[in-house]
Amino acid sequence: MPLLESSYQAPLLLRNGHAHTVYPHLKRSVPEVAYARERLELADGDFLDLDWSRVGSAKCVVLSHGLEGSSQGVYVRGMVRAFNRRGWDAVAWNFRGCSGEVNRNFRLYHSGATDDLDAVVRAVGQGGYGRIVLVGFSLGGNLTLKWLGEQGAATPAWLAGGVAISVPCDLRASAEIMARPFNQPYMARFLGDLREKVRRKMVQFPGRLNDDGYDAIRSFREFDDRYTAPIHGFRDAEDYWAKSSSRFYLDALRVPALLLNAQDDPFLAPECFPRELATVSPWLHLEAPERGGHVGFVGSGLRDDEYYSERRALEFLGAAQG
Repeated sequence: MPLLESSYQAPLLLRNGHAHTVYPHLKRSVPEVAYARERLELADGDFLDLDWSRVGSAKCVVLSHGLEGSSQGVYVRGMVRAFNRRGWDAVAWNFRGCSGEVNRNFRLYHSGATDDLDAVVRAVGQGGYGRIVLVGFSLGGNLTLKWLGEQGAATPAWLAGGVAISVPCDLRASAEIMARPFNQPYMARFLGDLREKVRRKMVQFPGRLNDDGYDAIRSFREFDDRYTAPIHGFRDAEDYWAKSSSRFYLDALRVPALLLNAQDDPFLAPECFPRELATVSPWLHLEAPERGGHVGFVGSGLRDDEYYSERRALEFLGAAQG
């Protein structure tokens, strides 16, 4: 039943998944959002920087960005603005090392690090809000779905649901897609950004890491085998992917969750469209429009102020009317 038909119609000029992925980053701006930063101290001695956009509401949306993104991402700011307009407070949290300041500990963030999302959600839950919802993008969407699945029947009563957009919910399958030649420009960008994270840790923790031969890395498998897995206590990339892919937590959902993945998303493998589970789950709602790219979903008019993903999140979470 929750395998949804999509009403999304992509603009005529964005009928290519790559063009749809790149367009918002080049053409969109959301200047209306002004953040107030709060630092959340963690039990392990590290910190997370939370960027708030408050309108004085009893309801709040918690937003999780994508790989090497931040609260400043135009897709995050667009969603913040959409919720603010309907009378919701919003908090966009920055993963460790993504707020503009190097985090204190040796560890960084990764696709399965739901302990950090848990700390954020619990902190927001102590703020007196009667209703809290989650929205995550790409890696942040994987965190969102995995955390909701981990909570299962213990999900807090004030947590009303979640929306996850453009999610590589099967990390192994998506890593294989990203290693293909047509995705090499994206891989080069990601690997370049991640190298800066490695270099900062080399300075911060001398002798524990090195980037010798880094230029030979061409895939997430190679990066995760060399860095992500050993830094965060996984055996190797395969172990990391198996334990961190939200796909394996979806059957434990106990609140409504929307997975919005476009069929032309160049980052996603067929395994990232869990159609069989969505047809039998009362909680997982899968919407897979033909177009949309990766974290795209541009409005049907190129100059539309709000994107389809924003309107859809508001609608699904019952937030459209405030």
